Amino acid sequence: MPEATIAFIGGSGMYDLAGLVDREELIVSTPFGAPSGPIVLGSLEGVPLAFIARHGAEHSISPSEIPARANVYALKDIGVERIVSITAVGSLRHEIRPRDVVVPDQIIDRTKGRPSTFFENGIVAHVAFADPFCPVLSGVLADVSDREGGSAGQRKVHAGGTYVAMEGPQFSTRAESRLYQSWQASIIGMTALPEAKLAREAEICYATLAFATDYDVWHESEDDVTIEVVVQHLMANIASAKRIISGLVRSIPSERNCVCESALRDAIITNSASISEEARLRLGPILQRYPP
Repeated sequence: MPEATIAFIGGSGMYDLAGLVDREELIVSTPFGAPSGPIVLGSLEGVPLAFIARHGAEHSISPSEIPARANVYALKDIGVERIVSITAVGSLRHEIRPRDVVVPDQIIDRTKGRPSTFFENGIVAHVAFADPFCPVLSGVLADVSDREGGSAGQRKVHAGGTYVAMEGPQFSTRAESRLYQSWQASIIGMTALPEAKLAREAEICYATLAFATDYDVWHESEDDVTIEVVVQHLMANIASAKRIISGLVRSIPSERNCVCESALRDAIITNSASISEEARLRLGPILQRYPP
């Protein structure tokens, strides 16, 4: 099976990864169902990459229906070690303006009922999640965004901040938006969870490149968020995203030295002798470093 160690998951408005050469599409089946679509493989700047459109190529998958477990599992299965999520978000702060970039370092879970673990049906693991985004990958992503984005018309890069992951697909009420502001959150979106949790369980580094498209519904002098506003700003950021991606693949260190790389080492609490062969087969690529 072809391998790529770096993957990009594209959100609203980004359904392909421009500039890839030697492209091929890979259909992967997983124990958790089908991924959002084919994994596109290719290379950029001489680096093998993988790409998957989170909502499908035609944006037919709602945030609540995204097969996050299948997506992350499929990427793990082809050798991915780092995932960069590209996503549209609403701003919860005056200083984060539409078309700004945010690379968050914290997250608050407001989703409801989305499967968020690979470890069930006879095997339990409790991974550390205090720092939900890979600090090393996020640091490189913020630096590259600051260096590469400005020349493409991007406004400002904000390194750090708290991402509120809401269920959707509806946007926030005014009361909710103001509540999240009172929590000192920075941005709000619908897709970083359970992706970040699953990536940590799979020992994959995960970082988010978030493009602010609106002020949610809290800003008194701005129009309320609509999908037309979101798409308008997101499409304007595509040029920035392309430059950032190109710079990022040249800047990621070859070796990993972060908490993500060994997240499962002490996390599996189920006695090894009690883990069934079916469970081991189901989680094959995730458990391959931890044989019985």
